Amino acid sequence: MVYVNKSNSETLKKYLSLDQKGKIQAEYIWIDGDSGIRGKTTTLDKYPTDVSELKEWNYDGSSTNQAPGDNSDVLLRPVAFFKDPFRGGDNILVLCECWNNDGTPNRTNYRHSCAKLMTTVTEHHPWFGIEQEYTLFDTDGQVLGWPKGGYPGPQGPYYCSVGANNAFGRDIVEAHYRACLYSGISISGVNAEVMPGQWEFQVGPCEGINMGDHLWVARYLLHRVAEDFGVVVSFHPKPIPGDWNGAGCHTNYSTQAMREAGGIKAIHEAIEKMSERHAEHIAVYGEDNEKRLTGQHETGHISQFSSGVANRGASIRIPRHVAAEGKGYMEDRRPASNIDPYRVTQIIVESTLG
Repeated sequence: MVYVNKSNSETLKKYLSLDQKGKIQAEYIWIDGDSGIRGKTTTLDKYPTDVSELKEWNYDGSSTNQAPGDNSDVLLRPVAFFKDPFRGGDNILVLCECWNNDGTPNRTNYRHSCAKLMTTVTEHHPWFGIEQEYTLFDTDGQVLGWPKGGYPGPQGPYYCSVGANNAFGRDIVEAHYRACLYSGISISGVNAEVMPGQWEFQVGPCEGINMGDHLWVARYLLHRVAEDFGVVVSFHPKPIPGDWNGAGCHTNYSTQAMREAGGIKAIHEAIEKMSERHAEHIAVYGEDNEKRLTGQHETGHISQFSSGVANRGASIRIPRHVAAEGKGYMEDRRPASNIDPYRVTQIIVESTLG
């Protein structure tokens, strides 16, 4: 397999090694109107010690499906910053919320309401861990590693695989993993997935609003790493129709009560509450999720709520060791790979602690 390195990285290194004269490059990143990620850079005079020191900025929202052309300025308000693994040094990535000029959150700003809710449940210490599945494509629109004009062998040997005949894109995965660690993302693991050319990384455990922040920045890093290799990342939940696994964003969740002795009771109570709002959860669990939640390929059916111990075909899975120990966490297997994690973590907290 041949990757096309479009960044001329060896030439670029010469320039990135130049003295910045004490200045800092800050890449402001935000979520656009189509659940994509955008970014642009500004120069700072010094390294910030707190996010409150970072300036409010703006951009053309009419070019990101977030504002009309006759009133296009959308404000960027920094909420967190991370080390920049691409520029190195003291340069940073700045995660921002999007706000309208009238002082209201932009319609795509789901973080604002999520953050407000999380401040009301801090005594419960809600922890999340999200398993982000994704698919790699070459620039011709072919799944990475798949034969041109054809299909690979059936699923079976690709999950957690090794070997050039089974694992496609590992160098991208390894580069992304290291970039996340450098940036301070709470990445906890990676593995090859069931469909060839499909991978997963896990972020967490993160408490409250940090879950959404860390996952969105990890997604940004993945897109940027793949860009260096001339590869395209897809978060579509069913990128290839037919007898192939889709891509999910399984969301693991616990409260302090669930993690303590006897916590299995709190887990079952939370599952019962979530079962009563299945339709509301599905509404924010990702676009095109009906193509994935068919009751096949390790999913429950989108129209039915179910739960069970060690059952990967259920809506909610209680891991075997959690049932044995009588405490721990649950796994919501319904969220699709293209979710907004702020919406998902918010509705889980609303349903279980509201």
